[in-house]
Amino acid sequence: MADTGFSPNDKGGYPDSASGPGPSLKDRAVEEASALSTKAREAASAAATKTKDVASSTFQMLEDAATAIAHKAEEAVDTFGGEMKSLAGSIREKGPTGGMWGSAASGAAHTLESGGAYLQERNVHGMAGDATNLIRRYPLQAILLGIGVGFLIGRAVRS
Repeated sequence: MADTGFSPNDKGGYPDSASGPGPSLKDRAVEEASALSTKAREAASAAATKTKDVASSTFQMLEDAATAIAHKAEEAVDTFGGEMKSLAGSIREKGPTGGMWGSAASGAAHTLESGGAYLQERNVHGMAGDATNLIRRYPLQAILLGIGVGFLIGRAVRS
């Protein structure tokens, strides 16, 4: 009978490793699977590293943008405060000086001047803290004010 290279104990019909030169098909399959598994782990690690790098750079860009927006808001508030103080000076110079109208002009100028000074002295964070304190002190009034403002905005948008 001719030698087929198969062992009688081999259940899968694969050549017996002892009967032929080199590794068996099973050994080669295990090696290939191991190599494929290593490559998959390396690819997953590289993808995770790349994702972390992209997320980190995106977070840094968002942080820089938020800082720039906050800086612009601070500048705008400071500029607006200066304009309010300037308007107060103009009202004092050109407004009436006596009587009821003079008193009203003087009160308006004083209010604009103190409001402008407040805006220039306090930054956006300070004003947010003041608003938080007011809301904590007067919660019902704050809720009613919010409802009223929302209603007015809704009416304005619908028109």
